[in-house]
Amino acid sequence: MKKYIGVDIGGTTIKAALVSHDGEIIRRSTIPTKPTRPYSEVAEDIAAQIAKLKEGEEVEGIGVGCPGIVDSSRGYVEYSCNLYWTGVPLAEELGKLTGLKVRVCNDANAAALGEARFGAGMGFTDTAFITLGTGVGGGFVVDGKMFEGYRGLGAEVGHMVIRTGGVKCTCGRRGCFEAYASATALIRDTEFAMKNDLNSKMWEFVGGDLNKVDGRTSFECAKAGDVTAREVVDNYIKYLAEGIANIINIFRCQAVIIGGGISAQGEYLTVPLQRKVDALRYGGEDSLRTEIVVASLGNNAGILGAASLLME
Repeated sequence: MKKYIGVDIGGTTIKAALVSHDGEIIRRSTIPTKPTRPYSEVAEDIAAQIAKLKEGEEVEGIGVGCPGIVDSSRGYVEYSCNLYWTGVPLAEELGKLTGLKVRVCNDANAAALGEARFGAGMGFTDTAFITLGTGVGGGFVVDGKMFEGYRGLGAEVGHMVIRTGGVKCTCGRRGCFEAYASATALIRDTEFAMKNDLNSKMWEFVGGDLNKVDGRTSFECAKAGDVTAREVVDNYIKYLAEGIANIINIFRCQAVIIGGGISAQGEYLTVPLQRKVDALRYGGEDSLRTEIVVASLGNNAGILGAASLLME
């Protein structure tokens, strides 16, 4: 059976694994990224990590998911703020160090491919993956293959505007999907609601400390019957539905896979979200339905998706 190396580069750690063709992780490794040093040193550490993983094994090559703007056609990291990289020829560098074929793509695209091939997207040919974290990332798989746009620079779903003139996004525009549907946005709106309702159960949930507010706060208190928390959750799901409906209307995917910490809410999130999306999508509730499902691979999605780059 063919084997591959999948690498998922993060701002804090670099996760890598030896992966079989059917998605089994045979062995894995995690090392610190230490991102403020020169990229060549990071590449050397990844090469050493790969050497240990593939010891005694024949591998087809290395797939890498990397945060930032990645030109996958050249394996070139144009810019990554998390890694402090600009103009890094990552595929070429790792190829020289390992002697193996290397493919590189954006980390969210890699996770999208991993979920489509081995996770919640199995059984579908066309899927969209959305991860709700500090920002909103995403990726698309069309007819079983990753869709990245020209030179791999597309699929930035977090930066489509869903409210003209709205909240300013970190990208500089106003009203981006990310500015309303990320975990960061949910925390902001939760804190705002708490300040306007000092009797909300959310204060008790965080022990009176706003610094302890997270993506769970409003959801858990809404489940407990808190009216203000329920309003925060309803508003959040409303904006999330707007963005997802836009994605469906453009790509008409069979399934939208939700990842990130907020996806842990499961059906408490997906059931009302599905209902709102069904009403918003072009053609309404009588049109072909796109299923909204929760990602199933967790932190393995990026590794498996990166390894899948060599399987295409």
